[in-house]
Amino acid sequence: MILAMMSWGVAWTNAKIVNQYMSYTNLVFLRYISSFIFLLPLILLRKKRIKAPDTPTLINIISVSFLYYLYNIFFFYGTDIGDAGFGGVFVTTTNPIVTFLLIAAIAWKINRYQLLGILIGFVGGCIILNIFQDGLTAFTVKENLSFIACSLTWGVITVVMSHGQKDYDSMSYIVLCYFITALIASVFINPSELLSIQNYDSWFFLNFFFVSIGAMAFGTSIYMYSAPRLGPVQTSVFIFSVPFIAMSTAHYVLGEQITINIVAGGFLSLVAIYLVNREHLHK
Repeated sequence: MILAMMSWGVAWTNAKIVNQYMSYTNLVFLRYISSFIFLLPLILLRKKRIKAPDTPTLINIISVSFLYYLYNIFFFYGTDIGDAGFGGVFVTTTNPIVTFLLIAAIAWKINRYQLLGILIGFVGGCIILNIFQDGLTAFTVKENLSFIACSLTWGVITVVMSHGQKDYDSMSYIVLCYFITALIASVFINPSELLSIQNYDSWFFLNFFFVSIGAMAFGTSIYMYSAPRLGPVQTSVFIFSVPFIAMSTAHYVLGEQITINIVAGGFLSLVAIYLVNREHLHK
């Protein structure tokens, strides 16, 4: 899981770079179809074959795939118009709080530490977005809205996919999600742009490899595999390492500034994640 989170942290910088070459929908299509192709041989070599999911599981897989498509559009759009390091810190520190809120809403159970964690996480998110200085105008900034959408969407994905894998093979679930997400994206692709990919330089292919095979075929697959085993909340805790990797990579590769509001807000959000998961961590 730690290596998976490292691949996610670097992916924010990779996304910023590949955005310079291709449209968001084409990037989503190539990202998922390449991850599907990479994982398919591993599935075929296993003794356990892909079985047709029952109707509830199929609906779950299609739902997660659609959410994946939306998340990736927000992801590429946000890193294109905004700072990759900022997005990496905000999304990965607020997502576990979103995940917990969704689970608490379903189970209707929360203790004082978790409530305190939610409040601290809210304050941390506001600091990262610079709301205390910019006021409500911070919510009119397109990059802020895009990263907020990323955090909310990924929280829903975490909860939904953990239920979908309870009675279905995780690897089969992952491969089907990747394939269906690629199918959804294929409806909106620009074929002429895809055909010109052979003219792109090695810098594009290097960064695309890390944002697709690295972050998707390896990172996201490990995350999806672990979610039903560790539980959605505990799985989200591993995301704590991503903001530091995302921030430092964006600083050294892209020259993005590390501002005090991102560091302070990110730290508070990590404290919030600890408080929300305090009982699980001390078991």
